[in-house]
Amino acid sequence: MHTNKKHYKISVIGKVQGVGYRAFAKSIADKLGVKGFVKNEHDGTVYMEAEAPQVTVEKFLLECHKGPQLSKVDHMDIIQVPVTDFTDFDIQTH
Repeated sequence: MHTNKKHYKISVIGKVQGVGYRAFAKSIADKLGVKGFVKNEHDGTVYMEAEAPQVTVEKFLLECHKGPQLSKVDHMDIIQVPVTDFTDFDIQTH
């Protein structure tokens, strides 16, 4: 049973490519114990899936909204989906 684990699909909109955003997201995920992945999209956004207890995901999203120094996050679209039990947090390249 996944009592408190949540899974979110997140689109990060803003100046988030070419600024170290994916490495930043991975470092935060690894620090907090969030599982999932992050990747650049062709439209200039960053797409992530994150899975962890609700309070942990909220901390992750808060940090990701700040982003690395050179980034500027304008908006994050967040959708909750069923848990899939990721085992790690990966940076994906298309």
